Amino acid sequence: MIRKIIKIDAKKCNGCGACATACHEGAIQMIDGIATLTREDYCDGLGDCLPACPTNAISFEEREAPAYNEEAVRKAKMHKGGELSQWPVQIKLVPVNAPYFEGANLLIAADCTAYAYGDFHSRFIRNRITLIGCPKLDEGDYAEKLTQIITNNNIKSLTIVRMEVPCCGGIENAARRALKASGKFIPWQVVTVKTDGQIME
Repeated sequence: MIRKIIKIDAKKCNGCGACATACHEGAIQMIDGIATLTREDYCDGLGDCLPACPTNAISFEEREAPAYNEEAVRKAKMHKGGELSQWPVQIKLVPVNAPYFEGANLLIAADCTAYAYGDFHSRFIRNRITLIGCPKLDEGDYAEKLTQIITNNNIKSLTIVRMEVPCCGGIENAARRALKASGKFIPWQVVTVKTDGQIME
C-alpha cells in the first residue's frame, strides 16, 4: 500500500540515538552508529522522531510500505525485556571511568521517575547510559562525581529526568552544575514528570 512513512538520511545522521528513543513503536534502531528504520510495519507515520533529530536527518515520504501493524507493536512491547545496558546505575556506585561512557548518551534520572512514568525504559533508558539517584535520601552532592564523569569521558548528550516535586530540583541542579564545570558543550535537556505520570509540557 502507498502510505506516509519516515525516511532517514544516513549521511546527516550523527548517531545520537534521539530518534530511536523518541520512536515509541520501536521502528528505529541504531545499527553501526546510524539510525535505521528496521521495521516499516512498526512505523505509524506520526513522526514523533522528527523533532527529536538535531540534524534534520528524518523526513516523511509517501511510498509503498506495509501497513502499520499496531497489534505486532503491542505484542513486541509486552514481550520486550528492559532497556538497561549497564550496571551499576546508582550515581554513588557507578565508576567515574567505564568503557560504556565512551560516546554515550547519558541519562541522569531521579529514582521515582521510573515508577511514575510507565514507558520509562523505551522512552528514556533505550540507547542511553543510565545514572539514577535521589537527592533527598542520598547523602552528599552529586555534582562533583557527575563533573568527573562528563569531563573524563566522551559524552554525546545529556538528558535529565526529574519529578515535578521540589526535592527533585537537587538532581537537576547537580547535573547542570556538572555540565557547566566540565567546560564542555553537550546537547542537553530536562524532562519533568508530573505526579500523575504525565510529562510536563
